[in-house]
Amino acid sequence: MDPIGKKMLAVVKSELGYTEKGDGYTKFGEWYRKNVDGDHDAYFTTAPWCDMFLAWAASKAGVAEQAGQFASTIEHAHWFRDHGAWGTKPEPGAFVFYDWSGSGDIDQIDHVGIVESVQGRTIHTIEGNADGYQLTRKTRSLDDVVGFGYPGKMPVPEKYAPKHAAPPAKVENIGAAPASAAPAQGAPQHDAPASNAPTVPAQDVVLGGVLALILCGTAALAVGRATAAKAPTTPPIRVRKRGRHHRTATPVELPAGVTTADLDAAESTTTVMPALSLAAAHAAEDREFWGRIDRFRDDDDLAFWDALHAAVNAEPAEYATAAEFR
Repeated sequence: MDPIGKKMLAVVKSELGYTEKGDGYTKFGEWYRKNVDGDHDAYFTTAPWCDMFLAWAASKAGVAEQAGQFASTIEHAHWFRDHGAWGTKPEPGAFVFYDWSGSGDIDQIDHVGIVESVQGRTIHTIEGNADGYQLTRKTRSLDDVVGFGYPGKMPVPEKYAPKHAAPPAKVENIGAAPASAAPAQGAPQHDAPASNAPTVPAQDVVLGGVLALILCGTAALAVGRATAAKAPTTPPIRVRKRGRHHRTATPVELPAGVTTADLDAAESTTTVMPALSLAAAHAAEDREFWGRIDRFRDDDDLAFWDALHAAVNAEPAEYATAAEFR
């Protein structure tokens, strides 16, 4: 008996006597529409259901990959043949495909069932959509049989697993010493602990160590963040609110009338500012400095225009002298 077909026979026998509804509805066609057809086409709900019944039974038996899930008997037969699971020998558990014209042509198949038993050239089958659209037992000769599909001969699809991936460790082996850590030959063997202290399961030690590492790491991260929050990103710079920065290379003497007490009083008006504010203060100071230098340059120009103004407003006799300025 075909081993896969044997599993299916246990399922199909429990459905014997099922009859389609008046409009052609069957629970097998409806199941196929919902679970197999990608478009969920309503056609399958009332379509001929001999092969959809076998698809349903294969799914229930958990052997859909070897038995196939088809609505077309011709496609189903081709599928068995293309996978080397096709033949002409009757066998319990095999799928039997018929052509009522007796042509023996795989492309002329009309019907399918599953073989329950074999007696010479007579086969006993269970078929859906037969004898008034029922699920029933049938006794048939081999005259109308095109061939048999053997689910047990279908290659089982291999589950993909990356070749480089090692199998996962068992829970009971977590924390166990690797094989390379075994004691060398001749080393003393210890079957029991040397003391009466209670032993700790290896996996508890590992899990405890991991938990301690996580807790310590979390605490260290919190302390580090708190310390970083307190530390200034740049050194504090003392910048005067008033006055100019001379930034001389050598100390200078205090001007007359200025005492160290005056300097201390001025120092009390300083504040802490970031380096960016220091750069802005330097830029402002430079602009102020060069602005004042420019005023000294303007004094020469003013002297010239003052002289010219005086000449223009002088007595007529002095015009000649003023003209010389022109």
